[in-house]
Amino acid sequence: MAADLSQIVKAYDVRGVVPDQWDEGLAELFGAAFVRVTGADAIVIGHDMRPSSPGLSDAFARGAARLGADVTLIGLCSTDQLYFASGRLNLPGAMFTASHNPAQYNGIKMCRAGAAPVGQDTGLAEIRALVEQWSEQGAPEAAGTTGDITRQDTLADYSAYLRGLVDLTAIRPLKVVVDAGNGMGGHTVPTVLADLPLDVVPMYFELDGTFPNHEANPLDPKNIVDLQARVRAEGADLGLAFDGDADRCFVVDERGEPVSPSAITALVAARELAKHPGGTVIHNLITSWSVPEVVRENGGTPVRTRVGHSFIKEEMAKTGAIFGGEHSAHYYFKDFWNADTGMLASLHVLAALGGQDGPLSDLVSAYDRYASSGEINSTVADQTARMAAVRAAYEGREGVTLDELDGLTVTSEDWWFNLRASNTEPLLRLNIESRDEPTTAKLRDEVLALVRATA
Repeated sequence: MAADLSQIVKAYDVRGVVPDQWDEGLAELFGAAFVRVTGADAIVIGHDMRPSSPGLSDAFARGAARLGADVTLIGLCSTDQLYFASGRLNLPGAMFTASHNPAQYNGIKMCRAGAAPVGQDTGLAEIRALVEQWSEQGAPEAAGTTGDITRQDTLADYSAYLRGLVDLTAIRPLKVVVDAGNGMGGHTVPTVLADLPLDVVPMYFELDGTFPNHEANPLDPKNIVDLQARVRAEGADLGLAFDGDADRCFVVDERGEPVSPSAITALVAARELAKHPGGTVIHNLITSWSVPEVVRENGGTPVRTRVGHSFIKEEMAKTGAIFGGEHSAHYYFKDFWNADTGMLASLHVLAALGGQDGPLSDLVSAYDRYASSGEINSTVADQTARMAAVRAAYEGREGVTLDELDGLTVTSEDWWFNLRASNTEPLLRLNIESRDEPTTAKLRDEVLALVRATA
């Protein structure tokens, strides 16, 4: 019987519980399908610290080699380190990780040569179809010549490449607390930040895919509580938190207060525009108004997109954008093959802070201009009906515009909100921003009353 992959093949990647939803047998078929769809004669594979990752990545390698592709295994790495290897080696790549998901999950993030994304519309649907076919009919016939499997360590080259993009040699000494969440930041941070004028205070650097201290998801406020307390206790200049595969970086200031990813996007955009005058900067539609404002103030062109890395990367390639940022702390750089790297964003923050004398809270205040709600999730039985109710309530109001680039965005002179349906859960996600806190609170209550109405 063919494997049912409907629950594990997502919009941008493969992700599910091991071994209940997928296992090494399926991983081997995914490796073969990846080679068949990309037409690659060589690929690169990396993996995170989850207990199931080495076995799954080795199985994928066997499947790829069976179809004749040479495989370079780079072993333990962050997702952006895998993107680096794909870009530097100009090879399609596969990263075994479930990012911030709990320990029993694992997944595959795949890319074409040069770290170009593989999603539903760019090969993932075809890969799924082949795996389903082969799981029913048997593995494909082996190529005449099996590919070679070799190992290569890319951490030093990855570190040197990032350090070549941001000059930190002349910054003032800084004390920085880093929470790796037992994820891959514990592997990359010591090398990337070595020999800099930094006093690094490590938290949870031990690689442990069971996540004994907290979930490796800094987007959830409860998972940065330890970091906030440690920054205050140490009198540190800032704190950094990485998610499980260390492709996202979250920042807290010297008071232990979270810095919004929109403010980080604006700060990095200003720095990138100083290097690339007149450049284009991509931002998704639920980043702050401050992002396009700062881009324009610095002579750049802001471009608004849907939420999701495949849309950001596609738009970056289309426009030749120099940088892109999302509300979820994904940061994309032209100098990094248009791929996302939280580590490079963190280097920009360290350089900006260390290049002046004030505290981080003062530095980012110029980029944090509005009152936002953060993302508010509501479980609803009928997403379509609740979205329609909200649309009906605001449609036709004077001075209000509606657009449906991604969900429903409603905008007035003093506020905006976006309501989007989750692709995987019966949720509606609400984000609000306005010129002051009372307006944000009032609008939040108004929209949530419509979203959560039972009638």
